[in-house]
Amino acid sequence: MKKIIIGIGGASGVIYGVRILEVLRDTPDVETHLVMSTTSQINLRVETDWNIEDVRTLANKNYKNTDIGAALASGSFKTDGMIIAACSIKSLSGIVHSYADDLLTRAADVCLKEQRPLILMPRESPLHRGHCKLLYEASKLGAVIAPPLPALYNRPKTIDDVINHSVGRVLDLVGIDSDLVKRWSGVQ
Repeated sequence: MKKIIIGIGGASGVIYGVRILEVLRDTPDVETHLVMSTTSQINLRVETDWNIEDVRTLANKNYKNTDIGAALASGSFKTDGMIIAACSIKSLSGIVHSYADDLLTRAADVCLKEQRPLILMPRESPLHRGHCKLLYEASKLGAVIAPPLPALYNRPKTIDDVINHSVGRVLDLVGIDSDLVKRWSGVQ
């Protein structure tokens, strides 16, 4: 059984985290552990029709972001990685500087120190030099930077098509094939 931590940070784009949870809920042999920042809960209300409790029911286990003593805060709690969707610049900064003052950034720090996959989906734009520097530093620490950018070769027709492609590509990074990605097969 794969154990995947889903962090939903305070950046715009919380729907990516919700969609990942929806897909993994229906994926056999995957257990999800959810931690949401306070700001993500605000963005959930602003950006979607989802409520917090319905999102929480998509995960197998839920944690309060203030619970720094939770299982996710220890490297002895084995997981198969963490995805932060969407990753705010504040969370990114905390991760890069090892300033783990909440469970979201502590769980990310644990993934880095234990050399487990940490996939960050930053959704900020445009980026200034400081943001770019943080992304570079996160990648040097071992994080995979996977901004949710639309692929156009698959000719998306809806917002869901765009979201699903990014979600599928991120799940690829933790070894889960979701059938959401139209695989490139070369120019026909």
